[in-house]
Amino acid sequence: MAQICNNILYTAEGTSGMLAGMNAPQSTDCTIRPARREDVPLILSLIRELAEYERLSHEVQATEEMLHAALFGDRPAAEVVISEVHGESTGFALFFHNFSTFVGRPGIYLEDLYVRPAFRGRGHGKALLVHLASLARDRGCGRLEWSVLNWNAPSIAFYRSLGARPMDDWTVYRLDGEALESL
Repeated sequence: MAQICNNILYTAEGTSGMLAGMNAPQSTDCTIRPARREDVPLILSLIRELAEYERLSHEVQATEEMLHAALFGDRPAAEVVISEVHGESTGFALFFHNFSTFVGRPGIYLEDLYVRPAFRGRGHGKALLVHLASLARDRGCGRLEWSVLNWNAPSIAFYRSLGARPMDDWTVYRLDGEALESL
């Protein structure tokens, strides 16, 4: 299904355009589509660009083989949508389902959202979030959530402008590397 909504073309099945109360993105001719197997090199390139922006390039361990298995293998762990203008990639969002025991419904967790610098401020980030919010609604999810680095003031301001709120009462914990192995 392809759908145009306020000059944003959504091509993923089940999406239904802008959510009530949200303003139209500023971009024109932006297409949001689900990633395909042949997009894995592009996805890895976008991940590396994001890592560079976040000053975390040294942490990227992903390979094309790993992404192919995680996104298109027998049991996909995540999904990706790609934004484009006239076939040129402008950004991506990688997300997966989680579950809220309190809400009793699944949610969507946005692991990464990235818009290439040349396309920032033109509505592409908002278009990606609107697309994910539509997917969450269409899939019966109770929420869409993500994390943002504390120093990333432009992103924080952008998310707040959309009505997102920080979860200040929560602290993220992580087990990885040796701690994960020894546990």
